[in-house]
Amino acid sequence: MVANIARSMTTRSRIARLRNESLATLVLALPIVAGQLLAVALNVVDTMLAGGLGTHVQAAVAMGAQAWVVVLLVLIGVMLALTPAVAQLDGAGRRAETGAVFRQALMLAVVLGTLLGLALTAAEPLLRFARVDPAVVPDAVAFMHAIAWGAPALAIYFACKNFSEGLSLTRPTMYFGALGVVVLLPLAWALMYGRLGLPALGAEGAGYAHAITLWIQALAFLVYLGLRRHYREARPFAALERPDLATIARLLAIGVPMAVSICMEGGLFVATALLAGSLGAVTAAAHQIALNVASVTFMVPLGVAMAATVRVGNAVGRGDPRAIAWAGAGALVLVLAAQLVAVAAMLGFARPIVDAYTNDPAVLALGIALIGYAVWFQLSDGIQALANGALRGLEDTLVPAFVTTIAYWAIGFPVGWWLGLERGYGAQGLWIGFIAGLTAAAVLLSARFVVLARRARKVTFGPSKPAAAPLE
Repeated sequence: MVANIARSMTTRSRIARLRNESLATLVLALPIVAGQLLAVALNVVDTMLAGGLGTHVQAAVAMGAQAWVVVLLVLIGVMLALTPAVAQLDGAGRRAETGAVFRQALMLAVVLGTLLGLALTAAEPLLRFARVDPAVVPDAVAFMHAIAWGAPALAIYFACKNFSEGLSLTRPTMYFGALGVVVLLPLAWALMYGRLGLPALGAEGAGYAHAITLWIQALAFLVYLGLRRHYREARPFAALERPDLATIARLLAIGVPMAVSICMEGGLFVATALLAGSLGAVTAAAHQIALNVASVTFMVPLGVAMAATVRVGNAVGRGDPRAIAWAGAGALVLVLAAQLVAVAAMLGFARPIVDAYTNDPAVLALGIALIGYAVWFQLSDGIQALANGALRGLEDTLVPAFVTTIAYWAIGFPVGWWLGLERGYGAQGLWIGFIAGLTAAAVLLSARFVVLARRARKVTFGPSKPAAAPLE
């Protein structure tokens, strides 16, 4: 009887710990999720406004956006190195040292953003190599040249965002995400449609509007970091130093593999979009609409994964290996719940969602069909995102980069290409490739985290320390 009572108490204790971890992660994740959804809303605004100008402009923005996504993914990956670095210092009670790391990351951001912006202006051969509809290419190139001006601003914005999130201060992600939507919507409408005395620039106008919005977000975030009391101890602008090659090299050592990992996944979506573009404007537009919808649902597990990076990084910093597994388990509960809701929403509201994007019956029908395929990878997409985020908290990035390369390019892309183009299944075949690649990534990355979490628990004894409360 005593043994049964003890087991019951242990079970209740574990459930309570899991609940507390989930709630702590949720508090951190909600503003990040809101910010990520608002960031996706920028792309939704572009796609919807382009749809009002016809399938041709919508396809041009869709194809130009795929090249921009490569820039976006590289910057996300490299600048994400700042989050675990700051979280581990903060968890170790060394918040005052985080500002110096942030300033080095800012220098890296400016250089990297500038180089990627220049590369984007020379990306036209990529569209032609992918056999994108020649009629769409000129407007897609105009969009890319315009939005390239925003690449340095995007890099600065990510540095600010990841620094703040590493300190467990996640609400600014939501604030400045909302600012972006408020600025972009009227600006893109005016530049694309020729309102308020501005020229009607179509796809090119969407690019300029996006670039201007990014600069406003970045500069506003910098001012916020300098003025808010929450960052005083971190001292983000305490000095103007020369580049510290050792710190920058460490950020690159962590960030470049993360960029590879993210680009492997994002590259699968980009390459598939380019293949869809080779199948005509209707397929390109429908693919982009369905991808927008899938991107919206993905923002929830991605936000949870970013919070998990902070929670795991804090556990590492305070020397609490057992808390690593608890942080992962608590986040997993949130991801599973969110993705089940996403599945229900896709099954119940596919038609009205796609109908909001287009008035073309052919695009509508194909978009609904593709959302049906997106249902099948919701759980695997959420789990792979979470596992990657938890591994980032451990600064384990090299193996995940290898794993994602295998999952997306040795499995996902070949399956999609073979079914979509060789077997003639079109866009539906391409999306089966997504299902295959994301499922493989979810299994492999989850296994990696489980192995590392178990290995970490062996180095300590006794109960783990209580979960640290979020700082805001």
